[in-house]
Amino acid sequence: MNQGTRVAVVTGADSGIGRATAVRLARDGMDVGITWHTDQEGGQRTAEEVRSHGRRAAVARMDLTDLPGAAGAVDDLAEELGRIDVLVNNAGTGTATPFLDIDYETVREVVDVDLIGPFLCGRLAARRMIAQGGGGRIVNVTSVHEHQPRVGAAPYCAAKGGLGLLTQVMALELAEHGITVNAVAPGEIATPMTGQEDRDVHRERRPGIPIGRPGDAREVAAVIAFLAGEESSYVTGASWAVDGGMLRMGPMAGSHLEGDAWRRP
Repeated sequence: MNQGTRVAVVTGADSGIGRATAVRLARDGMDVGITWHTDQEGGQRTAEEVRSHGRRAAVARMDLTDLPGAAGAVDDLAEELGRIDVLVNNAGTGTATPFLDIDYETVREVVDVDLIGPFLCGRLAARRMIAQGGGGRIVNVTSVHEHQPRVGAAPYCAAKGGLGLLTQVMALELAEHGITVNAVAPGEIATPMTGQEDRDVHRERRPGIPIGRPGDAREVAAVIAFLAGEESSYVTGASWAVDGGMLRMGPMAGSHLEGDAWRRP
């Protein structure tokens, strides 16, 4: 990959996993492009944190319900920062509606944001990486629901499962260009999306998760940073669960078990 200052674009970086990732990549020496959807102030706060590490930051609005045009924010940020070496497709949305009750508009929105958007953003980024030469890194943030279902989350599970297989196809097709493509599949992480931002995760009890607590966004960012870095050069097409062991239990058990009886035979 490029041996000078590397540039990363992180979508949905106004809070949660996206913000933690942008700051971690800045700490690792990258300039960072940041997208936000509704929280412009949050996007600017992330940019300030990036700059506090001595790196450049650029900010753009991205509404992935407005496709295909919205994906152009990736190109805009790459133009402003001069290149793109890393794309982190983090922006996402979900729902908690029974399959029989969900409306078409909601299904369309979730699939656009969680699957079609990352497809288009990834294609734009890959084309730029190939034109630049030197390879690159794409990390798609999926979910434990890339791998296992959850009641009330039909379009979310479908989109995240699709993004997982898209990751594998991208990895195969982009490998010859020196671009690796991997997924990171978070479990329950204390973020605005789960209504837990800024909580001390070590004080939260989750009996159905083997580690016994939710995750911190910085714990996900650390795995993303590895996959975005030089030392992961032989890793591609993989999905990295960051879930405290939730997938070993099943996501429904992880969130619904109220006691520790399962820990003993």
